[in-house]
Amino acid sequence: MLHNDPIAALTPEVIAWRHHIHSNPELGFDENETARFVAEKLRAFGFDEVHEGIGGTGVVGVLRSGTGVRAIGLRAELDALPVVERTGLPYASRNEGVMHACGHDGHTAMLLGAARLLSQSRAFDGIVYFIFQPAEENEGGSLRMIEDGLLRRFPVEAMYAVHNWPGVRLGAIAARVGAQMAAVDNFELTFEGIGAHAAMPQLGDDPILAAGAFVQAVQRIVSRSVDPQSALVVSLTQIHGGNVGNIVPGKVWLQGTCRFFEPGHSDHCEKLIGEIAGGIAAAHSLKATLDYKKGYPPLINTAIATARAVEAAAAAVGRENVTTEFSPSLGCEDFAFMIREAGGCYAWIGVGDVGPGEGLHGDRYVFNDEIVPIVLRYYVNLVEQTLPAS
Repeated sequence: MLHNDPIAALTPEVIAWRHHIHSNPELGFDENETARFVAEKLRAFGFDEVHEGIGGTGVVGVLRSGTGVRAIGLRAELDALPVVERTGLPYASRNEGVMHACGHDGHTAMLLGAARLLSQSRAFDGIVYFIFQPAEENEGGSLRMIEDGLLRRFPVEAMYAVHNWPGVRLGAIAARVGAQMAAVDNFELTFEGIGAHAAMPQLGDDPILAAGAFVQAVQRIVSRSVDPQSALVVSLTQIHGGNVGNIVPGKVWLQGTCRFFEPGHSDHCEKLIGEIAGGIAAAHSLKATLDYKKGYPPLINTAIATARAVEAAAAAVGRENVTTEFSPSLGCEDFAFMIREAGGCYAWIGVGDVGPGEGLHGDRYVFNDEIVPIVLRYYVNLVEQTLPAS
C-alpha cells in the first residue's frame, strides 16, 4: 500500500503538469499536443503498452502487475472549451479563445500522477487501463472511442472517473448508486413563411409571433406531460430571426436542450416538441422543421463499482467526508457511454464554493490544486483495493 510520502512528493510535479496543460488548451478532437504529452509521460513511466489515436486523439496506457487477469479502467478528459480566459493567472491559456474552464487539465494531470505512482509500486494484481479521451464537452469522444474498439481491445469489469465539483465541500467525495448526471438531447427548430414590411404584416406571415408562442407552449411538456416528481428541464437557448428593423422576417430559428434522468423522456420530448411546433406552425400558416438530436444518456453508477469507489474514497479522506446521499445533477457527462457499456462509478471531488464566473465553464474558473493529493490517494486506493496483490 502506498503511503502519503510518495503522493506528497509527487504532488508539486502533478500541479506543474496541470499548469502546462492549462497553458496549452485544445478543443475536442484537436488535442494533438495534449495527447502527445500524455503518451510521452506514460512511456517515461515504463508502461507496458501505450496506444494512441483511439477515437481520434485518445490515448490508452496499459499497466500490468502480478498474474491476475482482472482489469479496470480509469478515465480522464483531454479537451478544453471555446472560452476566452479572464483569470489573469501566470499560466493562463496561450491559445486565445480556448480555455480549460472545466478542469479537464486537472483530471488529466491527476490521472497521470496516479499512473506514475502505480507504475512505480505495482502493488496490485491485474491490469489497469489508463484512458485519456478526447472531446468530452460536446462531441461525444467517449462514444467515439467505444466505436473505435476501446472496450473490445481493453475489456474491463468496471470504469472509473472523477470530476472536480464546485458546491461540494473541499475535500469531500460524492458518489451515489444510480443516476448522478442527466441525459441531454438538443434540438433545432425553424419556423418559415413569407416575410413582409413591418407596416404591412398582412402581406406575409410572422414566424416571430410563432416563435414566441412556442417558447411558452413548449413548457407544458415539463409542467403537464410528465410526473412532477420526475426531473425534466426543457430550455430554449437561442432564437434568431430578422436583421432589419422594419421587416418582419420570413424565418426564425430556435435552439434548445432537454435534460432528464428517465431514458423514456427522450422519445417523449421529441414527440411533443414536434407536435407543439407543428400545431403552432399550422395556426400561423407557417412551415415548421424540427431537427431533434439524441445526445448523451444519463450517467448511471452501478452498485458494485460504486461500493468500491466509496471504500477507496473513505480510505483517502475518511468515511465522514464521503457522501452517497445527495441530489444528482442535471448537467451531462459523456462518461455515461462507458459506464453504460461496462459498468462503473463517477465521483465528484469537492472543491468548495465559488463566485460568479468562477464555476464550471466560467471564464474566471480556476481549478483547485488542493484536491490533487486527494485524487491521487483515491485512485491508488481504488486500484490496490479492487485488484489486491496476492
